[in-house]
Amino acid sequence: MQYMIGSVVEGVVTGIKPYGAFVYLDSKHTGLIHISEISERFVRDVHTYVKVNQRVKVKILDVDEDGTHFKLSLKALQPQKARSMRKRITHELPPMKIGFASLQEKLDGWIKDAIQ
Repeated sequence: MQYMIGSVVEGVVTGIKPYGAFVYLDSKHTGLIHISEISERFVRDVHTYVKVNQRVKVKILDVDEDGTHFKLSLKALQPQKARSMRKRITHELPPMKIGFASLQEKLDGWIKDAIQ
């Protein structure tokens, strides 16, 4: 089978490590779902999201040079609503009343003091 970046494929979880889950796609192709690609939420333990021998649908993010090992993602297939639940909080900074301008005003006085 021909696999391409961006494709959604089905595989079987063959192993779980603290850093992610290994997925068997076919006799020539395998992949890793890194812990950062399991969920949008903090993943303390990969075992809480996938189990060995579980069938999973994953998205191919990248392919290694030999074309047999893939970087996979579960979180890329989560609905957009779930992925955007966390709103980005932005704060506006107050206008600055100090800065380089105030240093420039005092610089000449400091130089005179240092010379004397």
